[in-house]
Amino acid sequence: MQEKMPSKTKREISFTSKVRVRFAETDPLGIVWHGNYIQYFEDGREAFGRHHGISYLDQKAHNFSTPIVESRCEHKLPLTYGDVATIKTTYIDTAAAKMIFKYEIKNPAGQVVCMGKTVQVFVELGGELSLVIPEFFMEWKKKMGLLSE
Repeated sequence: MQEKMPSKTKREISFTSKVRVRFAETDPLGIVWHGNYIQYFEDGREAFGRHHGISYLDQKAHNFSTPIVESRCEHKLPLTYGDVATIKTTYIDTAAAKMIFKYEIKNPAGQVVCMGKTVQVFVELGGELSLVIPEFFMEWKKKMGLLSE
């Protein structure tokens, strides 16, 4: 019986960014309103995209947008006004024509305050859902070591 060699390709890519909690994002007690964590996920995705060359503007340049079709957010601890939170955004590779990201947000003490996930699909700017991975995204995956040449 032959033993399979482990794959050399990566399956996840991460980027860590920071966001300062603004006064407008908090309730009267100075605690971040729960709905703002989805915005922090977007902040993390945008930072990830700019850093790794797959930003929303890059997608638009290839005639695509990537609307969110699923989001999940699990709250552990609160953030408060003035905190500088760390957002770890991780792209989870998939063979499907979609982008999956998971998130881990930590407070200044390094404690996990929120975890989540989003799923985005590829839609041509004319409105047509793409059921296959767009060529520009396949090239990006190759460049990032997610696919073998």
